[in-house]
Amino acid sequence: MQQRLHDKVAIITGGAKGIGLATAKRFAAEGAKVMLADVNLEAVQKAAASLAGAEAYAINVTDRTSIQAAIEMIMQRHGRIDILINNAGITQDARLIKMTEAQFDAVIDVNLKGVFNCTQLVAPYMLEAGKGAIVNASSVVGLYGNFGQTNYSASKFGVIGFTKTWARELGPKGIRVNAVCPGFIATEMVKAMPTAILADIERRCWLGRLGTPAEMANIYLFLASDEASYVNGIALEASGGISL
Repeated sequence: MQQRLHDKVAIITGGAKGIGLATAKRFAAEGAKVMLADVNLEAVQKAAASLAGAEAYAINVTDRTSIQAAIEMIMQRHGRIDILINNAGITQDARLIKMTEAQFDAVIDVNLKGVFNCTQLVAPYMLEAGKGAIVNASSVVGLYGNFGQTNYSASKFGVIGFTKTWARELGPKGIRVNAVCPGFIATEMVKAMPTAILADIERRCWLGRLGTPAEMANIYLFLASDEASYVNGIALEASGGISL
């Protein structure tokens, strides 16, 4: 059977761990040439070494120079970019009255402006080719908000706004843009939360558990593949029903 991403060139930001790494593994298994990008060069090199045909790039999504340098290298080596997965993200949680301006700015810079930076710099190459798929990492928090996450919620709401706008702008040019809104997934970031909070999350989720990075990777795979050729501008919630 034909691999779903056979010979596709895919950039995955935040690819050194968590959902990004799980997505890279899934894409590689489906025949993609995976360009793993992360601010942690050592970690992303280690991750890329474990995947056939993967390459590692040091990218800080808040630094347009590093993004452009990586894109130019990828274009030199492969001649195209078929898929962009905007997965890089951070949290710096605090209640509104205690959140510092530095905490707010850091999360907005990575989670929101970082998505803008990467997409704006990759899009011209997709436009030239007349095709492409972009998948943005939002969150269930970007749909409903969350206590103590003013910055994170705002960034993830914003990503959905990007997605809806770019789907209109780029869709007529052959480029699909969609977002995934994961619930609480068993990544290092989530598992570091207090035990009592994790237990409450599992209690509120109608599947009774956290999601897994591999489950999210399957969703990214679908949206990036030609199987989703008529899917454009959606924000797909994958939360185990926690919002019900």
